[in-house]
Amino acid sequence: MSLIAGSASLESVAPATTAGRRLAIAARSPSLIPALPLGLFFLVFFVAPLLLLVFVSLHNDAEMTRLGFGQYARFLLDSFSLKVLGHTMWLGLEVTVVCLLLGYPLAWLFVRCPRGLQPVLMVVILLPLLTSVVVRTFAWIVILGRQGIVNTALLGLGIADAPLSLLYTEAGLVVALAQVQMPLMVLPLITSLQRIDPNLADASTSLGASAWRTFFRVTVPLSLPGAVAGSLLTYAAAITALITQTLVGGGQHLFMPMYIYQQASTLQNWPFAAAIAMIFLVAVLAGLTVFSLLGQLARGITHG
Repeated sequence: MSLIAGSASLESVAPATTAGRRLAIAARSPSLIPALPLGLFFLVFFVAPLLLLVFVSLHNDAEMTRLGFGQYARFLLDSFSLKVLGHTMWLGLEVTVVCLLLGYPLAWLFVRCPRGLQPVLMVVILLPLLTSVVVRTFAWIVILGRQGIVNTALLGLGIADAPLSLLYTEAGLVVALAQVQMPLMVLPLITSLQRIDPNLADASTSLGASAWRTFFRVTVPLSLPGAVAGSLLTYAAAITALITQTLVGGGQHLFMPMYIYQQASTLQNWPFAAAIAMIFLVAVLAGLTVFSLLGQLARGITHG
């Protein structure tokens, strides 16, 4: 009888032990419950509108009565639409290159300057983000206008005989966008440069390398992650900057954001506007993927 009672007690303890172990494992495992609000927000305000945009783009007529891929074929077979897409992507590349060439020295100066000056320099770097995009854009209109600061200075110094056409040009647009998007390039570069061990540069110098050789063989390769991250942010922001593209570029230059706006608001052709938006989204993602792959390739060549 005692053996039977003992076995019965062991059988009752075993399930309790197993249940306790499961509860302990569940307690140690990360819970997804805190992420549910964020996931629901992402689902409602990103996935659902994107699916709705795809659905609208799959209509062959503006009245949305016939399904098909006619809007995509219309865009891809139209040379004007492809030219607008190519021009927009090229604009983003120009702005990214300008921001990288000007932002890298600024980030390097921030890292090398005394700590007491870093807060002041950080305010200067973040200043474009602290003002409204409309205010920044109209400031560039004043600067680049025929009676603006640049033309007044050129005429006063005798460099130009007549006011130059700086506003409503692609060069002026690139300069304005580069100034607006500069913090997106400089901040990742600062983070990447701050993570570089200063002893590496000292070791390179002690081995006989010059300052420029140390910079190009040590500093630049180790800061590539920041350059790639800044390029991704700058490129994506530059090609989607509707207000700056419209006000500084003027009506002589048509880019994808304004093209979508014209089709949706002016012509009321929502299916074609949705198709343009989807093609633009894919093109932007493809451009960002190329930037990321180039960054990985550069890091592989450098470390190889």
